[in-house]
Amino acid sequence: MTLYSQTTRPRFAIAPMLDWTDRHCRFFHRQLTKKALLYSEMVVADAAIHGNRQRLLGFSPPEHPLALQLGGSDPQKLAEAAKIGADFGYDEINLNVGCPSDRVQSGTFGACLMLEPETVARAVAAMKQAVSLPVTIKCRIGVDEQDTDTALDRLGALVWKAGADAMWVHARKAWLKGLSPKENRDIPPLDYQRVYRLKQDNAARFVGINGGVATLREAAEHLRSVDGVMIGRAAYHNPQLLADVDHKIYGAPATTVDYPALIDTMAACIDAHIASGGRAAHVTRHMVGLFHGQAGARRWRQILSTDAAHHDATSEVLHKAFACITTAEE
Repeated sequence: MTLYSQTTRPRFAIAPMLDWTDRHCRFFHRQLTKKALLYSEMVVADAAIHGNRQRLLGFSPPEHPLALQLGGSDPQKLAEAAKIGADFGYDEINLNVGCPSDRVQSGTFGACLMLEPETVARAVAAMKQAVSLPVTIKCRIGVDEQDTDTALDRLGALVWKAGADAMWVHARKAWLKGLSPKENRDIPPLDYQRVYRLKQDNAARFVGINGGVATLREAAEHLRSVDGVMIGRAAYHNPQLLADVDHKIYGAPATTVDYPALIDTMAACIDAHIASGGRAAHVTRHMVGLFHGQAGARRWRQILSTDAAHHDATSEVLHKAFACITTAEE
């Protein structure tokens, strides 16, 4: 499959989120949607080159289609990291041009790169030369005092000339001065129209939108104006949302989730992770919001937040939590 072709464009994606979208989270989400494009957490290029690659980059085959998000500003290091990612089997390489965390500011990458569009373009060109995969960017509409009209257009013109296959745009500015990373997710006002205009001015290019999208109905509305929609926190905190993605966004036949089978699959994932030296909570922490709003959900959350955190917890904790849901439904 070649992402971003006319027939396989990723209409829906789950956003890359630091400390959240690890391999266990992605495997869980894949049980709910077969078609959504999944993203890794951001991996800094230096870490991909010099760090524990299996720990940082490893994933399981069911996670496809899967993109690797890289952080960095050195084109040659990013090209090397992109090649490593391609060799691991990722379907896309994405460059982070939007994260406003202290970590990326100290390294002068992430959202800082909105101030250096020429550097972004050089990085895209180097990665395109290094791999045959799609190379994309995820950015903001601007940072700090930038004029979002000129800044976003300038970035787009340069990265597309460099060969970028897509721009995923978080429809907020990032304020590198004065706002925390958490505040940057909520306080800067959303400007969806700015992203729509980017698409209108670049009809032949792939433009995806991100930021504040909470429901599939909202996603469908955005798809009237852009090519793809990316949802982050809403999908994480209410994973059941993902169960309707294939039908409502991609037009696949409607299905219902076989929850007992899902629990068995995730229990096997826990068993395998424990056998390799991990802990049950590394998997169950991503499942806490699964039965959001349903009878028994409070007890489900309690068990996965407390019992699963015990050092000796096993997959039995998941079955115990699920029993609270099935009992409540009777």
